[in-house]
Amino acid sequence: MRRRGLIALVGLLALGAGTRDAFDRWIDATELPPLVAAASPEVLARDGTLLRAYTVADGRWRLAVAPEAVDPLYLEMLVAYEDRRFRRHAGVDARALVRAAWQSLRAGRVVSGGSTLTMQVARLLEDGPTGTWAGKLRQMRLALALERRLTKDAILALYLNRAPFGGNLEGVRAAARAWLGKEPRRLTPAEAALLVALPQRPETRRPDRHPAAAGAARDRVLARMVRAGVLTEERAAAARREAVPAARRPFPALAPHLADRARAAAPQRAVHRLTVDAGLQARLEALAAEAVRGQGDRVSAAILVIDHRSGEVLASVGSAGYLDDAREGYVDMTRALRSPGSTLKPLVYGLAFDEGLAHPETLIEDRPVAFGRYRPQNFDGTFRGTVTVRQALQASLNIPVVSLAEALGPAKLIARMRRAGAAPVLPPGGEPGLAVALGGVGLTLEDLAAIYAAIARGGAPVVLRHDLDAPPEAAPRPAVISPEAAWHVADILAGVPPPAGRPWTRLPYKTGTSYGHRDAWAIGFDGAHVIAVWMGRPDGTPVPGAFGAEAAAPVLFDAFRRLKPALAPLPPPPPAALTVTGAELPEPLRRFRPRDALFAAAEDAPRLAFPPDGAEVEAAGGALALKVERGTPPFTWLADGRPVAVASHERQELVEGLGPGFVRLSVIDAEGRSAAATVRLR
Repeated sequence: MRRRGLIALVGLLALGAGTRDAFDRWIDATELPPLVAAASPEVLARDGTLLRAYTVADGRWRLAVAPEAVDPLYLEMLVAYEDRRFRRHAGVDARALVRAAWQSLRAGRVVSGGSTLTMQVARLLEDGPTGTWAGKLRQMRLALALERRLTKDAILALYLNRAPFGGNLEGVRAAARAWLGKEPRRLTPAEAALLVALPQRPETRRPDRHPAAAGAARDRVLARMVRAGVLTEERAAAARREAVPAARRPFPALAPHLADRARAAAPQRAVHRLTVDAGLQARLEALAAEAVRGQGDRVSAAILVIDHRSGEVLASVGSAGYLDDAREGYVDMTRALRSPGSTLKPLVYGLAFDEGLAHPETLIEDRPVAFGRYRPQNFDGTFRGTVTVRQALQASLNIPVVSLAEALGPAKLIARMRRAGAAPVLPPGGEPGLAVALGGVGLTLEDLAAIYAAIARGGAPVVLRHDLDAPPEAAPRPAVISPEAAWHVADILAGVPPPAGRPWTRLPYKTGTSYGHRDAWAIGFDGAHVIAVWMGRPDGTPVPGAFGAEAAAPVLFDAFRRLKPALAPLPPPPPAALTVTGAELPEPLRRFRPRDALFAAAEDAPRLAFPPDGAEVEAAGGALALKVERGTPPFTWLADGRPVAVASHERQELVEGLGPGFVRLSVIDAEGRSAAATVRLR
């Protein structure tokens, strides 16, 4: 008898072991669904602040998060509410299942309450049914398989990233952003309880549509937490008094143009880290919106801030409103090709300093002049006569800078722009002309910021970078201008008066207005930063009355004020900088002379004021009035080489006996200098 009993016991044990082995093989054979789901691409600021996120392919917000990035109180409340024995069971809680089975037998249907967190993860991974025994069985099998292959923290992470929170929100981080406007790292008890409650019935408890249901569910979680010893009654009571959020908050959308650009450059990246300062970006986006208020619904603005010591882009505002279709806000005006107006003049003067053509105290002429068929005019249509180079740049006169550009050669100006990192685009034909000095070339706001960054950095080129993870350029590039020339340019620009209503801070800056008032520019720098501002219409149509000095310059000064409380000091003059008065300059630098000055007429040489060369004039009765300017009397007048007036001390002379047709008129002063003109007499 005892022997038969022993045999029966061994048989039962063998049967149990075989069943257990078969069960293990069944669990091990479970095919797991994909565990990694696409997460929303994120663009982060330099300090990790979320600048912008994008939905995944199916339109859902699913921001990746690890358990250690979630408030421990929320995790404790989640486990206490959903699965108290989460850390102890193997995926299925037998005690909870017995309770759920008893409730189902009594109700005649499956009643919730037996699912563990691991089983909920199994359901989320397969998006399977929850109200049938077949569905429960599949979840149990998958839960047991998950527990064998993943750690508890990995399973918890799957829940934190996949749980539904209403609408197109998945995961606790997306939910915290949308319902609470914050990251889930720090939550109040009320906030944590709300996030625990929402996944149970995410649509019927949505705070924006069903705030009462959301509040009631939150309070039930709080009550359970008191019974579980997670919260005291006092903390729970205080949490119940917190209002339930009534609206869904938008996801951050700072630096949208730069974020789009970063994502397009590396679409495979899940996280893009930019050099942008999130706080500064927000302040300058607000400034751009303020700047265009009252300027018409088509005017936009762009602002760029560069740390010229490193080349890092600290803020990039591409428009006055990314979603403003009337202003074409989707166009990134930091990268749009426009005419830079007068903003290239500092580079021309810097090159002239390096070439020995001029010094800040050199005298230069602001008088009517023609370069072939090109006759530049000043913006206001007037001429100042003889001025210093310093005065010419500070007043942004056109004729002096074109004279210098003609001596330098426009090709050199284009080459130095490229050396600075800019990419100038020439008009059709491809050959640069003298108009380049006045904005006759296509540049972007980024290009201009790079040029001014080089000036601010003592002539050394600066490589702009916005990707924090991209390695900096290793090979140094040749200087754009010398340190001495760069210092002189900065010293001159620091003397430009600030716009009305802004304090005099000696900020080196330059404004510009393109032809037809299509673009208004202002660019300035101190010892650390460059800020570039553009205003205009993205479609390139004119903005009547818009000037860089009046429209963009105030925005530039306000941008510096929002960047920091005080300007960083400019460097001292380099040892080789020539800091003297005009009278102390070497003779060749006292007055600007073009390279062909040896063959040009002296400044005080005689000039025929009337009749001008090539004119057709009426000679009444064969008499013609002649007029000479400058020169030293007495004067001798000749017609076709024949003297018609000799030793005249007058600057006007009436010559008679001239017949119709072409005649060559000449005048010679007391020093033997002459001027001539060929005219046609009627």
